[in-house]
Amino acid sequence: MLKQSTDDFALSRIPLTARRPMWEVFMIRFGGVVCLPLLMTGAVLGYGMTVRDAILATILGVVILEIVSFLVGVAGALEGMSTSFLARWTGFGQLGSSLIGFIIAISCIGWFGIQNSIFAKGLIAALGSKINFQLMALITGLGITIIVVYGYRMLSYTANIAVPAFLLALLYATYKMIGNFNMAEILSSSPPGPPLSIGVAATIVAGGFMVGAIVTPDLSRYNRNTKDVFWMTLLSLLLGEVLINFLGAAMSHAVKSSDIVTIMYDLGGWLAAILVIFSTIKINDLNLYAASLGITNFLDAAFGLKVNRGTATLVIGALGTVLSILGILDRFMSFLVLLGVAVPPVGGIMVVDYFILKRFRKELEESRLENSLPAVSERLNPVALLAWLIGFLVGYFIKSGIPSLNSLIGAGIVYWIGMKLYAAFSGRETVRFIDSKA
Repeated sequence: MLKQSTDDFALSRIPLTARRPMWEVFMIRFGGVVCLPLLMTGAVLGYGMTVRDAILATILGVVILEIVSFLVGVAGALEGMSTSFLARWTGFGQLGSSLIGFIIAISCIGWFGIQNSIFAKGLIAALGSKINFQLMALITGLGITIIVVYGYRMLSYTANIAVPAFLLALLYATYKMIGNFNMAEILSSSPPGPPLSIGVAATIVAGGFMVGAIVTPDLSRYNRNTKDVFWMTLLSLLLGEVLINFLGAAMSHAVKSSDIVTIMYDLGGWLAAILVIFSTIKINDLNLYAASLGITNFLDAAFGLKVNRGTATLVIGALGTVLSILGILDRFMSFLVLLGVAVPPVGGIMVVDYFILKRFRKELEESRLENSLPAVSERLNPVALLAWLIGFLVGYFIKSGIPSLNSLIGAGIVYWIGMKLYAAFSGRETVRFIDSKA
């Protein structure tokens, strides 16, 4: 049986005594942003835009991501709870939060499997290895699973190794780019590929990390105060998204390619390419960590099963690894993109309930002083589920703008209006649905 320490406060508050310094939480979050997929995004932007326009689009996307990350992150830090667990008292109730936990878990398991495939294929290509894909995917998938089993502490250790290695590789490739190419020409050159509009590019930036923004409480619950949340989210996005997208865009112009492995090999050689590929570990361990917290909450809220988070990690990590080995996940990309529109409405509803309606703030604040959980919670909130469904449909069918942001704002507005109308028709100032033991 795994030690209790691997549970990582999955179904309880994190006490103030267990909170961590801002820089430590920042490094983990930064590692989730500074990674191969983000460098790929920068290369895609640069391939279809000027470098200046790519930076402008990135900043627009970062502003959106910071607002969302900070608001949900503050709620997570104040209450010391993960996204799916906090949802019990911020709109969804026990059964609703179990659904949210399940959706987050499925989404993150899927992306874990896909990123594991990218990691394995990248290593084989970079190393020129004769190891077949299935064996490499097994090694990489189980390796990351073992890291995540030991929770936050191991995430921190991994970040302290993977992030500097990634940045060193990037700095070396940048040095080679500056030495071998005319930077003035790169910064002013026309895009080497088909043109990309600023609106579409901002959508790629914001949409690409929106699920990551919604699950900010999974990490911000370790922050000591709201100031730490602000700097943790802002610095990770500014230093991550803006800097890495800029470098990815510039390198794309230099090499005239959007293939990041080709770019890193041409500029920095195989060592730089391998280090960048290894950075996939950081985004993938966060995928698995969020999935373990979501599935733990799902099993507890829906079935009353209190499963150790470490044990859950082993099971879902093995599942994601097997699916990536079988290649099944490649056929589910459209389904995972669909889930990417299903998760953001959760953030819109939670923000409205926690900061505007404040339906359970008194119970949350009182129990916080005792480091316990509120004595009551809703079993199910039908208005929240309806708002979530409408937000999802808005994000899915309205293609203009940023679909993930459309779904988040749509759900928040519908939830606020629905709760106000319900209160007016029922003659109550504060609406709650069938309170029960938490």
